[in-house]
This record gives sequence, structure tokens and C-alpha cells, in this order.
Amino acid sequence: MTFKKFIFQLHKILGLTTGAVVFIVAITGCCWAFRDEIESLSDDYKKVAPQNDAILTPTKAKELAEEIFPNNTVHGTLFKKRSDAIEVIFYDAEPEFYQSVFLNPYSGKVIQVDNHLTGFFAFILKGHIRLWLPKEIGEQIVGASILIFIIIIISGFILWIPKKRKNLKQRLKFNWKKTTRWKRKNFDLHTIVGFYVCFLALILAFTGSMMSYNWLKYVVYKSTGGEKEVRFIIPENTSENIGNQDLIPMDYLIEKLQKELPNAESFELHYPNTLDESIYVEISNSKGIYYDSDFRFFDQNTLQEIETPGIYGKYENAKVADKIQRMNYDIHIGAIGGIAGKIIAFLISLLTASLPVTGVLLWYGRNYKKKKMA
Repeated sequence: MTFKKFIFQLHKILGLTTGAVVFIVAITGCCWAFRDEIESLSDDYKKVAPQNDAILTPTKAKELAEEIFPNNTVHGTLFKKRSDAIEVIFYDAEPEFYQSVFLNPYSGKVIQVDNHLTGFFAFILKGHIRLWLPKEIGEQIVGASILIFIIIIISGFILWIPKKRKNLKQRLKFNWKKTTRWKRKNFDLHTIVGFYVCFLALILAFTGSMMSYNWLKYVVYKSTGGEKEVRFIIPENTSENIGNQDLIPMDYLIEKLQKELPNAESFELHYPNTLDESIYVEISNSKGIYYDSDFRFFDQNTLQEIETPGIYGKYENAKVADKIQRMNYDIHIGAIGGIAGKIIAFLISLLTASLPVTGVLLWYGRNYKKKKMA
């Protein structure tokens, strides 16, 4: 067996094995690309009339929201501008619970409750990351299939390279005539489309794999010169617990940060789980992207800022290896390039979804032809 025949067999077997998974992941990825833009068309309830009154403190917002879900865990509270509702986010892993309570920032009145595990985009996300299967099974299948898809992309490119230079044009553009048979058209759709999308499809597959596998994230981080710990670390307080206080320092933190950073998009405050854990605030600096967010940690007794040994700290302190890790999600969904990047990610995902279809038709056509000739 020659090298190309071996590559062909490898490409065919792996493609037939993972084709259905790749198709579902690619199609759902398409649908996810413009989630923020689509959801923003129906989020008027998140806006309120700004007032000169003081807004709710983090402690009060949490207390009011817990009246709605007293048996669930508050993940954090999101503060935006004075014209935005306060969002208290609840999350529990087992059993899975993910809902938000939107409060009027001045009166504390409940505006709306959103269940993030229901609706169109929740359905799409479950399909994208776990094929609508139980989490433990689906995520493993998707992760392994996308790693295999990387091999399929590379082997497909090797097969695409023509033996003779004069045949290169046939691999770069469609040259269909009225007499061109559907099998030839299908072959061109598979090979030509595959060539043009392979590089960007490889990026989408690789960034997706980095989110699936911590070992891959670690390898990429260390190979690019990373020196910190490749995980999210909440440091402990630097002061001793001083017991009950009439004034809760945390309730002054958001106001302090809003004055310090008037141009920030939002401040998501996460409540300490223990008396020793610091408060952490995720500060979004740009609309629609996540990589340049600042993760800042504060002593819950004194509000003194504390540095973290992990890669998620202040963006201005991030080195190249840290930035690569932080940009991974924004690259994966195309947000790194703004609306143009999302359009590209959408098109690449859509065309990638066509490859398993044309590939199966190629396999079927060849096998059916052999049976007919026999």
C-alpha cells in the first residue's frame, strides 16, 4: 500500500466514523455564531430608567434574588450601567440549574427570571458540546471526534495535493458544464470546498479541543512560554477574619470600581464561598469579546487587591502565552474579528458541515458503482 492509499483509507475510515458528530457540531456552531446579536433583539427588559438614587448593594441584590430561589447557589451578580438591570446569576452543577433574576437596580423589584437551560440557544449549545446526550458521555464523544477531525483535515489536504502540477487548477475552482455528472460535482464540492476551508476549520477544531482537554491547554500554554498556573485560581484573603461588621466592605466595591473604570462594560461580582476566600470581580472592558476582561481579587475584610498565581488576572499583566489562552474562546466563535469574524466563523462552520455529507456521498457512489459493475 502506497503512502497516499494509506492516507486515503485513514481519511475515509475516520470520516465515516465521526461524520455525523462533525456535522452536528458544525451546524450548531453556525447557529451559535450570532447568539448575542439575536438575543439582543428581545432584551428590552434589561433596561431601566436611570435615577439619581443609589443602586442596590451586592448583599441586598443577593438577598432579594434568593427569595426567588432560596435553595440554589448564587454564582455572581452582574452590574452594568445605571440604565441596566442588575442580574443575579444562579448556578448549580448537580442537579444542573442555571437561571438569572433581573432586578430593578433602584427599587429591587424583580423584572424577569431567565432560565438559561431552556430555549433555542440552550438547545443548540447542548448539541454542540454533548450531542444532547448525558454530559459525561456526550462531551467525551464530541472531544474525541473533534481531535479525530483534525487528523481528517490534515489527511484531506494531503489527498488534495495533485500528482501533477497541471491538474492544480482543477483543485482550485469549479469547472462544471451541462454534461458534468453529479458524482463529479460532488467530488469537486468535497475537495475544493475542503481545501478553502481547511485552514480556518483547523483553527476552529483546535480551539474547540483546547476547551475540551486541559492537557492540550497545558501543552499549548507551556510551549508558548507560559510561566503561570493554567487554571482559574481565587486567592485567599491576606488579612485575618475580623468577625461581624456593621458595614460590609464588599458593598462598597462595585461603586469604587465604577468610579475607577467609568468606561468598563460590566462588573460581575462573585461572593466568597468561605471566610478565607477573596472576592473576585470579572470586569468586561469591551462589548462582545472576553479575552481582555480583567479578573481582580479583593480581600473581603479590607478590599485590598490581591494578585492571583493563575493566568486569569489583569489583562495588562498578561504575557503572550496568557493572551493566547484568553483569546481561545473569542477565536473559536469568531468574535476576535468583530462582526466580520463572526460571519467568517459562520460560513466556515456551514461549509465544514457540508464535508461529511459530500464525503458520505463519495463513499456511497464508489461502492454503489462497484456493486452495479459486479
